[in-house]
Amino acid sequence: MLKPLLYKGKELNVLDQRKLPHEESWVCCKDATDVVKVIRQMVVRGAPAIGIAGAYGYLLGAHAALANGEGISPAGLEPVYRELAAARPTAVNLVWALDRMASRLDREAAESPAGRVAALVDEAQAIDAEDLEANLRMSQAGAALVSPGKAVLTHCNTGALATGGQGTALGVIRDAWAAGRIEEVFVDETRPWLQGARLTAWELQQESIPYRLICDSAAASVLASGRVGWVIVGADRIAANGDTANKIGTYSLAVLARHHGVKFMVVAPTSTIDRSCPDGAAIEIEQRPPEEVRSLAGQPVAPIDAPVHNPSFDVTPAGLIDALVTEAGVLQAPDRAGIDSLFR
Repeated sequence: MLKPLLYKGKELNVLDQRKLPHEESWVCCKDATDVVKVIRQMVVRGAPAIGIAGAYGYLLGAHAALANGEGISPAGLEPVYRELAAARPTAVNLVWALDRMASRLDREAAESPAGRVAALVDEAQAIDAEDLEANLRMSQAGAALVSPGKAVLTHCNTGALATGGQGTALGVIRDAWAAGRIEEVFVDETRPWLQGARLTAWELQQESIPYRLICDSAAASVLASGRVGWVIVGADRIAANGDTANKIGTYSLAVLARHHGVKFMVVAPTSTIDRSCPDGAAIEIEQRPPEEVRSLAGQPVAPIDAPVHNPSFDVTPAGLIDALVTEAGVLQAPDRAGIDSLFR
């Protein structure tokens, strides 16, 4: 299985997703600051993968502290925590993973400094391995919801490149295809970073799953055609009431799906659920640089000083979501009570 993050020998090697599908290139991270850069610069992306990278970044910070004779404690590594947490604010998996690393370190206070770092190695690798297992459970549960005979439509990239396993939404699609439940996949190109065109299309092609790449603005006509049974997407943060932040363009797909009678599925691990966030209005939406919209594949396509509004995510209200699929269970028409039940 494709792994975009490989930790070995006090280094984290990260597959550079900016260069796919035409070039396979890896970036070596030797400290936490390197990890911040690969997260912020979209070398690694996808909420689960960002969380895993953050865990390894915290570990690299601990390695550096040990080498410098500094304290190995949550307080001592607080600057590392803050630097990593600020890399991409919308993806809640990042802070979730950092909190888990800091909590493990706090529990190991009686160990030697080297023992504490060894415990962090174990915790980071556990976060990585658990995401793979969660992917498998979500994929099977989501695929079971898909009735045979139609296509599905997906947005952005939610496959192995975005996770520690086979993917969230794209994992569901993989299992549904293997079970003979879908005819083909319509893939939004997903401007401005083209994660659909560059990454999802590439992953589907690797596994010989039939797909058609479409412009984002073609989704309405595809849904109107009656050929699509489900829109299946991932998530970067889910509020306590079920409102969901995901890649910009997801909200419009949910509105279109409801209008055309097409089911809308969100697939995400419970680590993406932020129960401290009451609703979608409270989710911080990351604003990206204007150059991402003014250019395409590095080539200018707009006036160089064109004013730009470039939110990386939008929020889909829970009322537009037909199914929320997690490793802890499936919620039909998710709401606050349903979200709470996943944690019991």
